[in-house]
Amino acid sequence: MRLRASSSAWAATAALVATLAVGAAPAAAGPAGGEHEPFLNRLNTVSTVASTVPANGDLNPYGTFAIRENAGDLHRGNILVSNFNNSQALGNQQGRGTTLVQISPHGKVTQFAQIDPAHLPGPCPGGVGLTTALTVLPGGWVVVGSLPTTDGTSDTAQAGCLLVLDSHGTVRETISGDGINGPWDMTAVSHDDCSELFVTNVLNGTVAGGGNEVDQGTVLRITLRHKGDKKPPHPVATTVIGDGFPQRTDPQALVVGPTGVALDREGTLFVADTVRSRITAIPRALTRKDSDGIGRVISTGGALNGPLGMALTPKGDILTVNGGDGNIVETTPKGKQVAVKQINSEGTPPGAGALFGLAVDLDGDAVYFVNDADNELDVLTR
Repeated sequence: MRLRASSSAWAATAALVATLAVGAAPAAAGPAGGEHEPFLNRLNTVSTVASTVPANGDLNPYGTFAIRENAGDLHRGNILVSNFNNSQALGNQQGRGTTLVQISPHGKVTQFAQIDPAHLPGPCPGGVGLTTALTVLPGGWVVVGSLPTTDGTSDTAQAGCLLVLDSHGTVRETISGDGINGPWDMTAVSHDDCSELFVTNVLNGTVAGGGNEVDQGTVLRITLRHKGDKKPPHPVATTVIGDGFPQRTDPQALVVGPTGVALDREGTLFVADTVRSRITAIPRALTRKDSDGIGRVISTGGALNGPLGMALTPKGDILTVNGGDGNIVETTPKGKQVAVKQINSEGTPPGAGALFGLAVDLDGDAVYFVNDADNELDVLTR
């Protein structure tokens, strides 16, 4: 366990748990069970929203987040997307992307941020390569993960950091060390002056493994204390709540390891174990003071084929997108796979490598997802 906390931090977390218990859950989180019609059964149309390629040519969109409130240059209902690769002209190298774009449901694209690795306000070992780890906290504070390389290969991958940007796209803080090692995906929940980040990490011994499976992937809970609109939220506690997840380097995907995470109303954190094609559950994720290992396996195999990004439906089912076949899968919290749809069929095999981040829209009737095959944001609707 890795832990540093003040008594006030634990008090804030306890208050957050109490709030969740009476129903104040994050957007897209719902009841943790019950029989109901699968969410995906109502959605049948895939449409292109817009290209995710900004002016500098960055490629390979990864992180996907539905903005919940207006703040600064961020607009409620728009989708924020992070890019992992640099431009084709610079080699289309993984772990070199530096841009975030904001896309409206009608397809208007604006560049939210272009991050200069040489001018950061704090350490970020290795530089900037923006990952799927992306969220927006109250006040418009954007947190995005960085897993950087110097040449686009896993041999040069370094620990990176979490970058905290204000609502105008300026990096105001970096969060590094204390267990952050290749932050790959993330979810968050906030209450009063406290936010909890749940971050997967995929570089613990992975590069040294040389392509072999290394069971050292972790999930961190990082508690942030908010300091108002002018100062970025500051980390006050870090706890390893999950470890032992399989991970490995990959010439096509750079690294494969625990990816999507989602928190339900009961405080259970679901994790997409990409290497083993399964979903696990870590109970008491908001309050536990130690690691639960990989948690309890709730669903494995079946339609799951390298699950990556994860989101919850309004009724609490788990949506994951496959890295192996272009499918989106709906799984109940008890582990029953209740629906599967192909939302990308490009490439060989069809859809492989096209999907990564996803987000349920604020109305709960559509799913936005990045299409890495075409470098665009797509949407699954009725």
